[in-house]
Amino acid sequence: MPALARKLRLHDLFALAFGTMIGTGWLVLMDDWLGRGGPLGAALGFAIGGIILLPVGYVYGQWVKRLPDAAGEAAYTAQVFPPIVSYFTGWMMLLAYFIVCPWEAVALGKIAAYIFPALDSFPLYRVAGQPVFLPRLILGVALTLLLATINYRGIRLSANFQKTMSSMVLLIFVALVGISAVRGAPANLHPVFRATPFLSILLTLQIVPYFLTGFESAPKYAEEANPDFPQTSYMHAIGLALGVGALFYALCILAVGYIAPWQSLLGKRFATAFAFENALGKHWPVQLILVMALFGLFQCFNGNFAASTRLLFAYARRGTVAPRFATIHAVFSTPSVAVIGITAGTLVGLLLGDAILVPVTEVGSMASALGWLAACLSFWLVETRSARIPPQPASDVGRSHLEPAEPDSAAGRCNLESAEPQPALDRRRVPRIVTRTITALGICVSLLLLLMKLVPAFPGHFTKAEWIALSIWLTIGALLHRRQPAPAPV
Repeated sequence: MPALARKLRLHDLFALAFGTMIGTGWLVLMDDWLGRGGPLGAALGFAIGGIILLPVGYVYGQWVKRLPDAAGEAAYTAQVFPPIVSYFTGWMMLLAYFIVCPWEAVALGKIAAYIFPALDSFPLYRVAGQPVFLPRLILGVALTLLLATINYRGIRLSANFQKTMSSMVLLIFVALVGISAVRGAPANLHPVFRATPFLSILLTLQIVPYFLTGFESAPKYAEEANPDFPQTSYMHAIGLALGVGALFYALCILAVGYIAPWQSLLGKRFATAFAFENALGKHWPVQLILVMALFGLFQCFNGNFAASTRLLFAYARRGTVAPRFATIHAVFSTPSVAVIGITAGTLVGLLLGDAILVPVTEVGSMASALGWLAACLSFWLVETRSARIPPQPASDVGRSHLEPAEPDSAAGRCNLESAEPQPALDRRRVPRIVTRTITALGICVSLLLLLMKLVPAFPGHFTKAEWIALSIWLTIGALLHRRQPAPAPV
């Protein structure tokens, strides 16, 4: 029976996770970020967001060592919650990744039209009052089919593409930060906050889940990691992606605010490029920034596309959606039907244009926080349950329910008790009380981020459009859901 190719190493997982986070938001939405918090408020919002998400990253690192299943949050919650809870947790997390795909396909047309205004011609139709132009639509379709082909033909090809894009983004980013440091002025940063420091940081923290979603995607490739891949390296990949991603956003905001008076950038299209062009009085920085944006768009699209296909594949293998999506290509060892499914969904989303995608993207931000909360809460319950189990005899050490588990393809899921005997994890390095404390912090952080999107008392909460988008996504999930037997108890 065909299996997924096991070829990924640490640098591959880092590139896939980092690339999933970094797209074009730093260019397209810079004026919004500055308007929320000012340069220091927005930068601190992303930096603090990265720090407070470290406990969540730790929990994912622990989960993947014990349960290396591409289903991720759905597999984790299945150990302690009813199957329906597991399914909809996974379904919401799928939205967090999938919605980025049509969004980036639309963004390609926006960026290209900025360079070549003639692309804003031949309007085909309007969605929510916004025109959909034929040339921009063709570009989005072409990019979608290109990335679909890459992911169809192998994870190695996809990872190499991702590493190339991430390397180019980071190289150009370092160059732009250097230019800002030399040509900018501290006076441009004032006032450093848009409103009060607390409110400025809070308004930025609300959008952090969406832009930092991706660090937790590394475990989705656990079944494609090289057989010699150390289990501790998952934690390294998650931590590196989260740290570098948060630092990228924070420094990018400060670089833009330092090189030009940030208040003059509010309401400007592509404020990052506008700031550098005005400060240097030349057009070449705009071209450099747009090139970097294209690399970022490609890596973000590819990373979210790959993660979406792994989730859809894993859900089908678990029997919660149509089993055909669990098909593995006999030659390329990829989830080929899942790739086709995500490609089709992306093309449908692309036809809707960005007017409809905006509220769905807001739902994706909430979905990320929900998935983090589910992973942390499930881990807490598993840890609590394991604490009540008496120590095992020495002869049973290799059968600990806390050991890493192999995917149980026959059952369509990983099960902590069905694993073959493996060396027990060294739990002396991290005392149980420390693990539970970190997990509790992860629960609190993810719950707070979730409430900031749902509770009306918080600025920037869900509007009617977001609630409608959420209802539609849940309805689609209910229609596609297939019942499955409950997992054996942990």
